[in-house]
Amino acid sequence: MTSFDWHQVAKEQWDGRAEFWSERSTTMWDQGSRKEIVPFFEKHITKGSDILDVGCGDGYGSYKLQQSGYHVTGVDISSEMIAKATEKLADIPFLQGDVNDLPFDSGRYDGVLAINVLEWTEVPANSLQELRRVLKKDGYLCIGILGPTAGPRTNGYRRLYGESTISNSMMPWEFSKLAMEMNFTYIDGIGVYKQGVQEHHYNGLSLELQQALTFMWVFMFQK
Repeated sequence: MTSFDWHQVAKEQWDGRAEFWSERSTTMWDQGSRKEIVPFFEKHITKGSDILDVGCGDGYGSYKLQQSGYHVTGVDISSEMIAKATEKLADIPFLQGDVNDLPFDSGRYDGVLAINVLEWTEVPANSLQELRRVLKKDGYLCIGILGPTAGPRTNGYRRLYGESTISNSMMPWEFSKLAMEMNFTYIDGIGVYKQGVQEHHYNGLSLELQQALTFMWVFMFQK
């Protein structure tokens, strides 16, 4: 039986999704599930900071950060995604690379953005440790983790049959525990909710119950 090469399979699958992703990324960042991320980022991280966008896809999120005044570098496991990013945004440096082995010096960045990235890694703890490595002392880590109501979580469904997948989804509160065990300090968080969930549905609930209703929870941690 051939062993499952997570890195290779992940690269192939994301290469295959590059066109689909690129067609939708602008809407996601401008009007959809990612529209609040840049304002949240701006609330905590000084303009002019050096930022690494991990899992940058076609680069539109990197572009949004650049337009907000940050110095941005994008990295993605998919060479097809990087090709699209480079074609559209020649003035932003984009590199193909794995979150588990980033091609950057330790302590290089003031901030790291990683939206829905750790859910697609073989050992999320190892990937998080690598993100910590490239952050400066007191640097900020902005992480988006799929919530329980997120449709993309179904990519891992076949695991119930013992099949290998590249989906390794976790609950937001599980990620929070992992980050704090790695000595990150929780600073802030915002929830992204599906249409139909109103503010009065989650106001007054505990943090975990708020997260339980989310499509995605966006964390801000500090090293």
